[in-house]
Amino acid sequence: MTSASGHCPLLIIALGIFAFSPVSEAQMNSTLIFTKEDTIRNCSCPADVQDCDYSLANLVCSCKTVLPYLVEQPSYHGHLTIWFTDLAALGLLLNFTLVWDLKLSLCSANTLPEEYLAIWGLKRLRISTEAKHPFLEQSLLIHGGDESESREKARSGHKDWQMCTYVSFLDMALFNRESPLRSYSVENVVSIANSFPYFSYFKTIPPSSNRSYVVTFIY
Repeated sequence: MTSASGHCPLLIIALGIFAFSPVSEAQMNSTLIFTKEDTIRNCSCPADVQDCDYSLANLVCSCKTVLPYLVEQPSYHGHLTIWFTDLAALGLLLNFTLVWDLKLSLCSANTLPEEYLAIWGLKRLRISTEAKHPFLEQSLLIHGGDESESREKARSGHKDWQMCTYVSFLDMALFNRESPLRSYSVENVVSIANSFPYFSYFKTIPPSSNRSYVVTFIY
């Protein structure tokens, strides 16, 4: 797992997460990222593409290959969909990234380990396991916020710092089960390390300097 250090925006840069095109307020397309045969493709799609249909995505979306050494601070204020086949690639793409609206599609029959990914600012999560249970999709609303608020935050980059007080920990083993998608949140967490001492992975997340965290566990 990747360690977190420093404040959220600086943290994302230091992690060396892959760079993708920024989403402008006027752009209505959704972002699709998929990994296949050691290749990462970043696509802008005018409509949702059927899960794990790589040929269709390359046909109807505007896609480009992303190189690992291109590093920026990624954040997604629109819809982000990721098709993945293993946890290692997904961790590089997603761990400690700022994402508001996320869909994850497992495009293989692989069994995933019981490990956590951390996501900043997550409002809504959808998951599907196309290779195991086609056409079965689950959705979960983590916390609210209206569209006008989202547009304002997209215009004001400094407000991304406020979204970094929302941190969700996603148990990747949930992709192995057929049980409903569930979550629980703990508010007013000043120190994640002190509040959850048995989770050593969380000790690397710094205390919030000006407000408390809202910590959500998704399983």
